[in-house]
Amino acid sequence: MRLVEVLIPTQQRETVEETLENEGLDFTLVEERSRDEPSVVITFPLPAPAVESVLDELRDAGLDEDSYTVIVEAETVVSERYDELEQRYAQDTARISREELQAEAKDLTPTFGTYLVMTVMSVLVATAGLLLDSPAVVVGSMVIAPLIGPALGASVGTVINDHALFRRGIKLQALGLGVGVVTAAGFAFVARTTGLVSPMLDIFEISEIQGRLTPDILSLVIAAGAGVAGAWTLTAGTSAALVGVGIGLAWGLPEVTLAASVLVLVNVLTINITSLAVLWYKGYRPDNWFQQDEARVATKKRAVALAVTIVVLSGFLGAVTYDTYRTGVYEENVNEDVTAVLDSPEYAELTLIDVTVEYTDPVPLRQPERVVVRVGYPVGTEPPRISDEIESRGSVTAESAFHLPTGPLVDSHRAEVVVYYIPRG
Repeated sequence: MRLVEVLIPTQQRETVEETLENEGLDFTLVEERSRDEPSVVITFPLPAPAVESVLDELRDAGLDEDSYTVIVEAETVVSERYDELEQRYAQDTARISREELQAEAKDLTPTFGTYLVMTVMSVLVATAGLLLDSPAVVVGSMVIAPLIGPALGASVGTVINDHALFRRGIKLQALGLGVGVVTAAGFAFVARTTGLVSPMLDIFEISEIQGRLTPDILSLVIAAGAGVAGAWTLTAGTSAALVGVGIGLAWGLPEVTLAASVLVLVNVLTINITSLAVLWYKGYRPDNWFQQDEARVATKKRAVALAVTIVVLSGFLGAVTYDTYRTGVYEENVNEDVTAVLDSPEYAELTLIDVTVEYTDPVPLRQPERVVVRVGYPVGTEPPRISDEIESRGSVTAESAFHLPTGPLVDSHRAEVVVYYIPRG
């Protein structure tokens, strides 16, 4: 529930009292003697869903839009009339008022200095977490990452036609992305050149980084969930994918930078459009009716621009998703054929240990370069050679993929088969 306090000129007292009486509200009036203009302070409790509609009623009755208004949370109200009012608004969608939303959004777009420090710190922690392959550290970096606040601020600014809030949200997002990439690249470069990480470190072997090299359609779903949750609750938290861009730059790997960049942009844009949709769905509009058309047009234009960009980037995500499926099927078929070969009676003394596939590229689009098979054989015996028979199987050849009018984007490729024999007692 909320306690609303409004300062009004004395000449508007009768109109405001009549409006509040019609709404069935309990209220108190106190004369304000510290101002030159005779004024009164009117105080009344409201259920949270009722705040916006009651304030709109007061403004329609002549209350100045810029009237001094304070809205605070109240613990409890003992009043029969309030209980009736609460029941009346119980069916309404639970949401804070437009004024409270605007204030919350401004709180989520911090000052430049605070935002800069929080961005740099979150990126440093996330970069260290990725290089250490530590999920706990990466999650910790998300707790202090401030990117979602400006995204929500820009969305709120759009739906309520607050141009200053919208511009600030966009500027802070752009600043956060730029500073994040530079910080991640700088820290990763220092770590690489000063021995903070092993010079033999293969970043493609780090599971936390691998997940950011192959962003698929699920990444879009996660970002949409973050946007909906953020707009619904106006709380914070975002992705550490931004760090992958910096690491790719520090290691001089353009394909890593590209994949991570797509993931970052999809995350940021999807959070923006889903939060915008949620706020519009929940009915937030400018308080002036003549600004509502302007806000509606601006919202549609920005939503379309975001949607088009996301669709374009989602083409890459779709390709990655299909590539992941394609390579998964390939590996399954290879495993089945290797198992079938070893099930033959002439290879009964061999035991399959594992099968791994090495690819030409660490990021999609990929073709298998080498099939590595490890088998065990009895000590003191000469193991039979099986590489030729495995190579004769059709599953070793990966078919062409992503057929365009000019030909396949990925040509078919026959992988080399390498067999390692491990003696066993």
